[in-house]
Amino acid sequence: MKRMLLSAAMLLVVLHMAAQVDFQTLLKTAPHVVAVEPLKNEVYKEKYVVRIEQNVNGHDASDGTFTQRLIVGLKGLDRPTVMVTEGYFAHYALSTWYEEELSNLLDANVVVCEYRYFGESAPKGLTPQQTVLQDMDYWQWMTVDNSLADLHRVRQSLGTVFGGKWVATGISKGGQTTMFYRATYPDDVDVSVSYVAPLNKAVQDGRHEKFLAKQVGTAEERQEVEDATVELMERKQRLLPRFEKLCQEKNYTFKLPVQDVYDYCVLELPFSLWQWGTPLTTIPDDDASDDAWFKFFTETAGPEYFDCPSEFTPFFVQAQRELGYYGYSVKGLKKWQSISTTKDYITRMVLPAQLEGIKFDKTLYKRTRRYLKENDPRHIFIYGEIDPWTSSGVAGWLDCSKKQNMRVYVQPRGSHRARIGNMPEEMKSEIMSRLTGWLQ
Repeated sequence: MKRMLLSAAMLLVVLHMAAQVDFQTLLKTAPHVVAVEPLKNEVYKEKYVVRIEQNVNGHDASDGTFTQRLIVGLKGLDRPTVMVTEGYFAHYALSTWYEEELSNLLDANVVVCEYRYFGESAPKGLTPQQTVLQDMDYWQWMTVDNSLADLHRVRQSLGTVFGGKWVATGISKGGQTTMFYRATYPDDVDVSVSYVAPLNKAVQDGRHEKFLAKQVGTAEERQEVEDATVELMERKQRLLPRFEKLCQEKNYTFKLPVQDVYDYCVLELPFSLWQWGTPLTTIPDDDASDDAWFKFFTETAGPEYFDCPSEFTPFFVQAQRELGYYGYSVKGLKKWQSISTTKDYITRMVLPAQLEGIKFDKTLYKRTRRYLKENDPRHIFIYGEIDPWTSSGVAGWLDCSKKQNMRVYVQPRGSHRARIGNMPEEMKSEIMSRLTGWLQ
């Protein structure tokens, strides 16, 4: 008992001393931090861009280092800290009014971690368009395990500043990262929340096409979406000149002829439409003008997605290497298509020629699935019912009935925008009860 009281007293002393130290100074003196830049904000007590030195090759500094960008917001040194395991860029968090959902719900500090090779966190400081000119020695380090080593160093470094409990969270690819992070460094955080996170087993997983064809929405809604794709193919010869002009104006570059890109955009439309919960009322009537159909088409599944190289090239490298992705069903559209197959379309469409030799490795998928089945971390998964990504998420196979902690929640008619805040009240209440209980 005396030892417990002494430890508690020492903790109070440490917290009191920390309170006397300027927060910016605490950040500057954290291990591996190389720069701290103040930001204007209307949400947190203080907010900064923090740059931390990372190893290009995970735990080995001999292959060089780079600087990762973090956005850090302070609610209080006595509050929990939410680590956002971003899968892409972090520039959105620079906004004066930015506040992450869990940071808001839990009155917590936030640490947004930009993903390696994106934004201002690219090795050698190169833009994505420049990086494709590098050889495979550069791209070999763009792996999930190296990204997790980045997060582990952030946690160790800023753990010297924030002494409370930690929550890891992310959306989509960021939600995947949260999942992988928990499975690889299970003791780094106290709680994990993955939003709309897939766990794909192949470059073209196969489950998404079946979901779109037979499960999403109602039979009438699926038919309406299919009819829209047929209409776009029937109008292809009339819409193609506009499509090509748009691509030229935007300076898009493609690996395939523009008529093939048109076909791929039509194939992409059902996935994109359901993913974002786009109301089917936005689909024009059959007798609507070409202008109306072209506007709907390019706003729902625009050609920028297949621009190569692009700022998303680093993601496609990972999709091909270990994250996996979805495929396309050409059923019902072959009559009008100029493409003969969609097999290996990531390699043929969105990977620069220098990177076409990357082979898919199923190790990450197997390791993560095994961890989730055999363990019971404090981990919440949130999905949307009509989101195609849900079909390759954990909701279909992860049995939580005998687990004390892990839970999966699926928002009815929810899309890729499913969040705690827009869950049904009963689900939201249950989620918040778990979170607050775990963080006491």
